[in-house]
Amino acid sequence: MKLKASLALLLLFCVLLPALAQTLPAPPAVPQKKSDDQDEVVKITTNLVQVDAVVTKDGKAVTNLAADDFEIYQDGKKQTITSFAYISNVPATTAAVREKGRDVVPVARVKPNDPHRTVAFVVDDLGLSAESMGQVRRQLRKFIAEELQPNDLVAVIRTGGWVGALQQFTNDRRMLNHAVDQLRWNHCSRIGIFQFRPVGNDTEGQPCSQLSLDNTFRSLRFILEAMSELPGRKSLVLLSDEVPIETQEYGFSGDSRLTRSSLGGSSDRPASGSQTDSLFSSMSNTGMLRKIAEMAIRASVVIYSVDTQGLAYPGIMASDSFAPSDPFRGNAREITNHMNSVLSDRSALMWMRRQGGDLVARQTGGFQVRNSNSFELDRIVEDQSGYYLIGYRPNEETFNRSFHHLKAKVKQPGMSVRTRFGFAGVSEDEVNKEPRPTADLTNLALASPFRAQDINVELSSFFTNDKTAGSLVRSFVYIDAKDLQFAVRDDRQHAAVELHSVVFGDNGMVVNQSTRSATLNLSQSDYEYALRNGLQIVFDIPVKRAGSYQVRIAARDRSSSHIGSAGQFVAVPDLTKKKLAVSGIVMGTARDTTGQGLANPGARRFAPDSDLHFAFALFNAASERGVPRNLVMQAKLFREGKNIYSAPEAPVTGVDKADPSRFIVTGSIALAPDLEPGTYYLQVVIKDSDSKAKSAALVQWIEFEVEK
Repeated sequence: MKLKASLALLLLFCVLLPALAQTLPAPPAVPQKKSDDQDEVVKITTNLVQVDAVVTKDGKAVTNLAADDFEIYQDGKKQTITSFAYISNVPATTAAVREKGRDVVPVARVKPNDPHRTVAFVVDDLGLSAESMGQVRRQLRKFIAEELQPNDLVAVIRTGGWVGALQQFTNDRRMLNHAVDQLRWNHCSRIGIFQFRPVGNDTEGQPCSQLSLDNTFRSLRFILEAMSELPGRKSLVLLSDEVPIETQEYGFSGDSRLTRSSLGGSSDRPASGSQTDSLFSSMSNTGMLRKIAEMAIRASVVIYSVDTQGLAYPGIMASDSFAPSDPFRGNAREITNHMNSVLSDRSALMWMRRQGGDLVARQTGGFQVRNSNSFELDRIVEDQSGYYLIGYRPNEETFNRSFHHLKAKVKQPGMSVRTRFGFAGVSEDEVNKEPRPTADLTNLALASPFRAQDINVELSSFFTNDKTAGSLVRSFVYIDAKDLQFAVRDDRQHAAVELHSVVFGDNGMVVNQSTRSATLNLSQSDYEYALRNGLQIVFDIPVKRAGSYQVRIAARDRSSSHIGSAGQFVAVPDLTKKKLAVSGIVMGTARDTTGQGLANPGARRFAPDSDLHFAFALFNAASERGVPRNLVMQAKLFREGKNIYSAPEAPVTGVDKADPSRFIVTGSIALAPDLEPGTYYLQVVIKDSDSKAKSAALVQWIEFEVEK
């Protein structure tokens, strides 16, 4: 393979925009059949109750049991097992991925029917101290670097932000690391700066009373509702300092300190370590926690809770300040009693804080990690590698709308089994009586990490900057015209397409959304052209600030109601810092007819023994003194994580000295004739040859397909 590089001073991000086209009539939409071993977890119908179970021995998963090794009970009555299977969530060929560094090769998208683990790390920033938040960031970064597998779908979600769950599930380390970078201590946390408020120190202030434990519960319900749309068995890892069963209130809603001494005030109660105080009232959270557990059971979600207090020291700290209640009559005994009371209260507080997390974990088939500074995230994800599906035929009393308890046993000694606590006696047929409206299906296609595949849609989105419009996310959309339904009228081909787009920012916040409609009226020649080359559409979305974004689009054929979707991660740098920056990469099969643009930039599909053309923009190509940098470029191709081709480094020349703030770099690679079909990645590395700092290198990636 050979690299051919050239430079241009004009913006080459043009698009070949043929008349929008369509396809021969397609059959009516048929609901996709769910995979029996992936989607039908915790199935509750009039003919079958199917639950999942994990079996371990000495902390290791047991995967070779048979149906005869199990007993299952509903409300204490033994049931006859009628169906049984072991489901693996990990592909047999997947090896541990422990690559480190920022230039890790991106991995291919996870398909719905592929074995995969789906994990939501829910960071309860409303229930984390500033001390704990730092440890949460460290452990999540370690997990992403050392434990994340190519077939893992992972999300990092904050309870104190705008929660948009589905669109964040990804196996893209860049996006996950950015999500971790955005984690900050929430000044409205019900915990405060320290895990234990220092005695005699009122500088910490009170948390925001309007953001109480209820907001954490509300976020959990929203996330579980969104995760119910994902196929298969999922897990939710709740990282929090505090999810109590009983909320002890003192002074304002949401504060869960046990006593006045643990709040930092003086205490005149006896040094008995009692956990009660007449000034406190108690509010039970048990009912809400059970509702959350029930939602998780219905959504096939296993909850694991991590007590992020870790190995906290509940004793006296340097920040504590003890003083007698009466400075003129104080004595050492009073101060000693006060110190003993604080130690007792803090120990009790640690125990109380973790009770709610332990409850929802046990009831959904998970477990709680406590007294661990590592948080044991590897153990949690390993627990999601596989499970048993055990089914039995329910009796008439099952669907009486009451809650039914489940218990599974393993006959072999030395083994432990975990399964759901139970389920509500309502069948799925009754829950799903009404079909989803079309708008809901379109919104789900926009939000889901999986692609809707009735229509083949490809997306190329990238950052660029215009002198007039500022920073933009530019998107090229390719739609396979053969997947659209056409009708012939007046010797012309007619179809109607809706294009829905949404841009998600940090923590799922929607920063832009729009709907575009196109009515296609094509001559026979245009129609045949569209069938061969597809539809190419381009649109720009302004972005007001730097950050990481995810662009998702969904195309819907109005005639058949078929939907296709695609998404892409885009990083927008802050150009005001005057640092060298690179846009996203655009690829094309050839130059377009103008010689300035690239043909078919949305499809990103190439044949072996063809030329792959690419272009990208560089910004702030001059140093702080205004002198153009000595830049070199290198292009590499990767396949399944391996570097299969590296072009020699080539100098980047032609920078306009009058305006070095932006210019376009183009190049091409001659693909080898023996390339195997599949997913490949183009990596472009830009270096300042005068800089010795490793951080001076810029790296950009783009995925493409090789098809014969």
